[in-house]
Amino acid sequence: MSMESGALPDTGSPESSSDFAFAFNDVNFSDRVLRIEILPDTTGSKPDPDDSLADWARNRKRRRDDQLSNADERAEQREEQILNCNMPDLEDGVTYENQEEEAVAMVEESPAGAETTINQSGQEAAQGSEASSSMDYSEVQVKTIHISSPILAAKSPFFYKLFSNGMRESEQRHVTLRIQASEEAALMDLLNFMYSNTLPRTTPTALLDVLMAADKFEVASCMRYCSRLLCKLKMTCESALLYLDLPSTILMADTVQPLTDAAKQFLAARFKDISKFQEEVLNLPLAGIEAVLFSDDLQVASEDAVYDFVLKWARMHYPKLEERREILSTRLLRFVRFPCMTCRKLKKVLTCSDIEPELASKVVLDALFFKAEAPYRQRSLVAEEANASFRRFVERAYKYRPVKVVEFESPRQQCIVYLDLRREECAQLFPAGRVYSQAFHLGGQGFFLSGHCNMDQQSSFHCFGLFLGMQEKGSVAFTVDYEFASRTKPSEDFVSKYKGNYTFTGGKAVGYRNLFGVPWTAFIADDSPYFINGILHLRAELTIKK
Repeated sequence: MSMESGALPDTGSPESSSDFAFAFNDVNFSDRVLRIEILPDTTGSKPDPDDSLADWARNRKRRRDDQLSNADERAEQREEQILNCNMPDLEDGVTYENQEEEAVAMVEESPAGAETTINQSGQEAAQGSEASSSMDYSEVQVKTIHISSPILAAKSPFFYKLFSNGMRESEQRHVTLRIQASEEAALMDLLNFMYSNTLPRTTPTALLDVLMAADKFEVASCMRYCSRLLCKLKMTCESALLYLDLPSTILMADTVQPLTDAAKQFLAARFKDISKFQEEVLNLPLAGIEAVLFSDDLQVASEDAVYDFVLKWARMHYPKLEERREILSTRLLRFVRFPCMTCRKLKKVLTCSDIEPELASKVVLDALFFKAEAPYRQRSLVAEEANASFRRFVERAYKYRPVKVVEFESPRQQCIVYLDLRREECAQLFPAGRVYSQAFHLGGQGFFLSGHCNMDQQSSFHCFGLFLGMQEKGSVAFTVDYEFASRTKPSEDFVSKYKGNYTFTGGKAVGYRNLFGVPWTAFIADDSPYFINGILHLRAELTIKK
């Protein structure tokens, strides 16, 4: 048989409508015999169709550990044999082997129509691969299936290369695959799919087994098919984490991307409020915590809280400092949006022993440079990140809104605080909601701003109010002069709205119930003069009064 070099196998394009199910294992429509050597599994590792996803994951881990153990033993044996004997004669066959669960295949020269018994095949295989395996071939089972090389080659680059390698073996009739017993059912389903474009079993565990086999034998269309069916099943934390723990070759495949994206989105939505599910999130594996931290919709007090949580998770899962530094620098810190953190927390990043000093300096400097950019440049950087793999500048759904602060030490201690609120955020405050800013500091004390939807002093209508609060409760009294202002159309300059002074003793707030002197409907209206491009720009100027 010859194949034109330009005819490439299927790489995952939408499934063809051609149905060759009638030709599967039919000698009349086949040009080769596929001989499947089935090696025994360890006890309890063969999949059960009724297994749960947890059972499937445990069995897969057990098989993987066994394969790694066996691979180490074979490597030791090969090393000894290389030192003590000549290489075996492989003239009668070509073998493709590796230890990472990839396909094992060999082509053997056999007379047409020849039948091979289990015992004979075991002896022949042992003679041909004595130097590479100590397997007891008396336990090997053999299946033979009539196959059509054009159909398999069209679906799989693995079979395409096997049948068109330009060597004498590519023209021979018998092809041998060597698999574990746990892979038998999945391989049969996969071969069936390559003829019919359908699968006989569609339980979650069966689909996962076929997905693994399709990856091993490079059948992209089957990987896409399994991914689509798994996406249609009900997602759970267990299944989402399992999908994200599949081998890297599967996770990187474009055909499986919709499944991994769905798993990440499920986890991000499930654990959107980290404070509510803190213990569960702390116990998530690395792939799970990455999915949660990637989300823009993460409901946290501030990005400072995200940073603290990442450190807590890393210390819990990687108690050794060297390992913790490695996982933080290569995997986790890229999810922390340092430009959205407060300057006080950024100072602590510089002295954190869990982070390499060079990396700490870099992320802090990048954050400070962003904060120093002009507002239009900041908006441009945020827009550029719309489709980025990792986001540094986009703000999440913080419970405490970020502020920009300018501080002065002389001639008097003073700070100017800028708070921006989106129209959507303000609309959600009706009828009695509140939104709080992140803390800022003046004279060593923590303050915050809060925007309210409340009733005016006569309780006749709803309106927007702005208040200044002091965080710490204590005996220290602070007298502060304050002024609230807002950018207002048409000039779009800051216009003073309210001035006052107040002696804070901690835990108190002062402000104005109706900052703009208009009802809520006028404040939030489309033609409101207080929203510029959908943003309400507020400014608070605080000065300590001696």
